[in-house]
Amino acid sequence: MEVFVQTFVSGILIGGIYGLIGLGMTLIMGVMKIINLAHGQLMMVAMYITFLMFESLHLDPYFSLLVAMPALFVIGVLLQKYLLNPLLNVDSILPENQVLMTVGIGMVLTEIIRFIFQSDYKSVKTSYSSSAVYLGGISFNVPMIVAFGIALGLTALLFFFLLKTDVGKSVRATAQNRDAALLMGINAQWITVLTYGLGSAFAAAAGSLLLPIFYLFPDIGGPFTLKAFVITILGGMGSTVGAIVGGVVLGVAESMGATYLSMALKDAVGMVIFLLVLIFLPGGLKALTKV
Repeated sequence: MEVFVQTFVSGILIGGIYGLIGLGMTLIMGVMKIINLAHGQLMMVAMYITFLMFESLHLDPYFSLLVAMPALFVIGVLLQKYLLNPLLNVDSILPENQVLMTVGIGMVLTEIIRFIFQSDYKSVKTSYSSSAVYLGGISFNVPMIVAFGIALGLTALLFFFLLKTDVGKSVRATAQNRDAALLMGINAQWITVLTYGLGSAFAAAAGSLLLPIFYLFPDIGGPFTLKAFVITILGGMGSTVGAIVGGVVLGVAESMGATYLSMALKDAVGMVIFLLVLIFLPGGLKALTKV
C-alpha cells in the first residue's frame, strides 16, 4: 500500500506541471482552433534559456521563470503575428496550413538549438536537487513540491485573468464564438496574437519547472508536444479545467506504469488511456465535468 501511495503522490506532483503544458495548448487551441505542434519545442527553448541563466548567472531555475516566461511570450507573439496570422488570408487547398506551419516552426527551433548547443545531454544540479521531505513512510521530492506549488500559483493567476479581467473575458468570448466577438467590437486578431503568446509563456513555465527534474537535449520538445496534445484531448478541447485534470491523469498514469509495469512502458500507459478516451469518451473528461 505504501508503494501505491508513493506512486500516486509522485504522479499528482508531476501531473500538476503537465497541467501547465496542457493549459498553454488549450488556450491556443481554444482561440485559434488549431493544434500547436510546436508547443513542446517552445518549452524546450525556455528550458535552454533557464539553463543559460543557471550556467552564466547562477540563477535558480525557478527564479528563471521571470526571464523565460516573458521571453517566450515575446517569441510566441512574433511567431503568431508574422508567421501564423498571415496564413489566415491565404487561399490554400490545405485548410490546416497553420498546423503545418507550427510543424515547421518546431523543426526550425529544434535545429537552431542543436546548432548552438549540440545534441549532448545537459542538466541542472541545485543544492536541493536530491532533497526530500518525509511524511510517514512517504517521501516528497523537494524540487517537485516547489514546482507543483508554483504551477498551482500560475494556474490560479490564469483563472483570475480569464474570469476577472476585460482582456481575459475577450479571450473567452473569442474562443466561444469568434464571429460574435467581432460583432461586439473585440479585436479578434489581436486576441489571437495575445493568446499564442500566453500559451507559449505557460509552456515556458513548465519547461523551467521541469528542468531540475529532466535531462535537457534539443529533441526533448517532440515528446512533450505529444503529452500536451494528449492532455488537451483528455481534458476536452478548449477546457482549461479539463487541461488540469488531464495533466494529473497523465502524470498518475505514467507514474503507475513506471512502478507496476516498466519504466520503458511509462509513456505507453498514457497512450493507452488516450486511445480509450477517444473510443469511449470522445468529448474528453470535459463531458463528465461539464466545464
